Amino acid sequence: MECLGCRIANGLEPNLNIVYENELITCVLDIDPFNEGHTLILPKKHCLDLDEMDADTSHAVMDAARILTGTLKLLFRPDGVRVCQDGGIFNDLTHYHMHLIPRYAEDHFVWGEPARPHDAAQRLSRTKEKIANALSVGKRRE
Repeated sequence: MECLGCRIANGLEPNLNIVYENELITCVLDIDPFNEGHTLILPKKHCLDLDEMDADTSHAVMDAARILTGTLKLLFRPDGVRVCQDGGIFNDLTHYHMHLIPRYAEDHFVWGEPARPHDAAQRLSRTKEKIANALSVGKRRE
């Protein structure tokens, strides 16, 4: 397997710290954790982005996120848990992975601001209409 994410998800990399697994996904501790308990959820079947995932796998990812978030809260008593993933060119692993990161008030783990101004807040109604229309067209194709 060429893909590092596939090798991790399928248990082929050495020294993995697998914390949860089923037939569709594997959850491992991040090797460079932001905080203790920082976990990655990876599908065993290769995909880069969420929209490439089949429904069963996406449900397995969310079920694991729900289960592990509760476990992280119980064990580490964070002030919150960040659930995030980056797609496309921002996916440094080139394999879908969701992060579960226990967060504490003193972390200063900031939300990134866009590099270019976009005035998206001024176009919420138009944006809503665009998305609704696209979803409507998609439903007609199903």
